[in-house]
Amino acid sequence: MSRVTLRAEERHQGQRLDRFLDELLPEQSRSYLQKLIREGNVLVNGAVQKASFKIAEGDLVTAELPELREPEVEPEDIPLDVLYEDDSLLMINKPKGMVVHPAAGHAGGTLVNAVLHHCRGSLSGINGVQRPGIVHRIDKDTTGVLVVCKNDAAHNHVAAQLKDHTITRKYRAIVCGVIREDEGTVDAPIGRHPSDRKRMAAGVRNGKRAVTHYRVLERFRGYTYVECRLETGRTHQIRVHMASIHHPLLGDPVYGSGKNPYHLEGQALHAMTLGLIHPDTGEYVEAEAPLPPYFEALLEKLRKL
Repeated sequence: MSRVTLRAEERHQGQRLDRFLDELLPEQSRSYLQKLIREGNVLVNGAVQKASFKIAEGDLVTAELPELREPEVEPEDIPLDVLYEDDSLLMINKPKGMVVHPAAGHAGGTLVNAVLHHCRGSLSGINGVQRPGIVHRIDKDTTGVLVVCKNDAAHNHVAAQLKDHTITRKYRAIVCGVIREDEGTVDAPIGRHPSDRKRMAAGVRNGKRAVTHYRVLERFRGYTYVECRLETGRTHQIRVHMASIHHPLLGDPVYGSGKNPYHLEGQALHAMTLGLIHPDTGEYVEAEAPLPPYFEALLEKLRKL
């Protein structure tokens, strides 16, 4: 059993206990956190409370997290939106809400479970049984293109391209506020937040180099539709970098303002394009995932403001 202690800040005033935990423990699912609350593993100022309990500034929230057991990952017949596939690579369009690999609170229903069924065991084993074929990942609530490698040779080849920053990765995002310049670059190292280890932060000491190029596609009243191109690939890079220039992603529960007028499930972020040199042919291969329906509908709402 491990213990996590969190202190509520002014911005958490009046927030439900389960939402508070969901924001500060983003690697856990909301259902898993609610289960912990129901079972009495979460205390507020030393007392058991319900998930609907309203947090106040200064409250001390302690969560007891059971020790993780290494679950066996089983193939599951989950439909995949395949954008490209051959004997070495699989490029899929990940839907919103799908976790990439099993973790606490997500033993099943993940992309890995689906890929194991789809590929019938033909996957690279470099990242172990929990992440077979997985070279990179995108957040649970981020949609779009993700590449999976079917053998170790392909995995090593793609991993080398990621390390050399030669893979094309273009995202679409809706950010808060109106960006005046037509394009720009955020070049700021990213590392763990100095006081909140569950978050990342830009410009921190001992952070790793991180570069995001952005281009304005459309401006609305209070919001901007942008394309972001990753030069590097750090955890939460686009979310952290855009928040660092005071334009957090709309709906972002961790790096945003906490306001969510369009009732989004997580940030408005879509991995639209992924291109790389094929490990077998040496030719450039690119896959593009169309904007998901929720994103298209959101754009239409913003155009009418």
